[in-house]
Amino acid sequence: MNKKVKEIFVSFQDVSKNYRDVQALDQISFKIKEGEVFGYIGPNGAGKTTTIKILVGLIRDFRGDYHFKGKMMPESVAIVSQMLGYLPQSVSFQEWRTVDQALKTFGELSGLKNEKIEHEMKILLELLDLSNVRYKKISELSGGMIQKVGLVQALLHNPNFLVLDEPLSGLDPASRFKVKSIIKGLSRKGTTIFFSSHILSDVQDIADRIAIIKNGRILNTGSVDELKSELSAVSAVEFQLISEFNNIKELGAISGIRHIEQPSANKLFVHINDDFDVDEVCNQVLKYLIKRNVQVKKFTPVEHNLDEVYLRYVKGGQN
Repeated sequence: MNKKVKEIFVSFQDVSKNYRDVQALDQISFKIKEGEVFGYIGPNGAGKTTTIKILVGLIRDFRGDYHFKGKMMPESVAIVSQMLGYLPQSVSFQEWRTVDQALKTFGELSGLKNEKIEHEMKILLELLDLSNVRYKKISELSGGMIQKVGLVQALLHNPNFLVLDEPLSGLDPASRFKVKSIIKGLSRKGTTIFFSSHILSDVQDIADRIAIIKNGRILNTGSVDELKSELSAVSAVEFQLISEFNNIKELGAISGIRHIEQPSANKLFVHINDDFDVDEVCNQVLKYLIKRNVQVKKFTPVEHNLDEVYLRYVKGGQN
């Protein structure tokens, strides 16, 4: 049975935005498919916040084309806002109000009736372990709890499109795991999600595809595997030893070895230069170790991770 081809939900084509003499976005283009989790990463000042403000309709004076489910933006912002759930980086609630009061107000602004608000609020508060703070004032909550209340307000009206700006900020490990599970679950049910974060491991855990932005320009877009494939296939080789080894300096003199890490007496990470044959370098390392009666239990390649990809683009000056 053929899989249903997912439609393009959001399309940015050559979108630019200036703040007087500062160019925040420089002809950025990307597409997000229906039901996809689209990760967005880049350093501070890269243009992430400006992109998000255009996505949710807070900035309307931009150049280029932005289509939302085939509708031209910002002309269709009133229609889009009904399908949109937005969690900003800094969640802002009136601190003297209770969680219940704040969420009911957001529900009413989204056009929900009281019984629908009550139903959805009960489910979401329970899902995020917030039922016990429903009638507490916002001022009494921790930063992590406020962040989760912000996620509740973004989900209250069951949006088709969810825009999350640093949604895991300030959360404890258990809450981080819970929120990531919720995001992945929503995606499986068809919700389209734009997810911006500086925590690369979280992006790698959640995103189907990722865009890397720097200085207002998209440097590359693809799945984690696609982005990693543009680097060399192997970043390092891990050698697990049966006997101890303590002569890294001499081993490191083998041609093709960039550097060696030794986290323990029985483990080596041999980093290999990109322009050398990995198999040949490993062969030379094994010959060296065997010659010195160092027993090798096994050796395995260590693939690149998203942190290395990010650093190669953002720190390495690729454009």
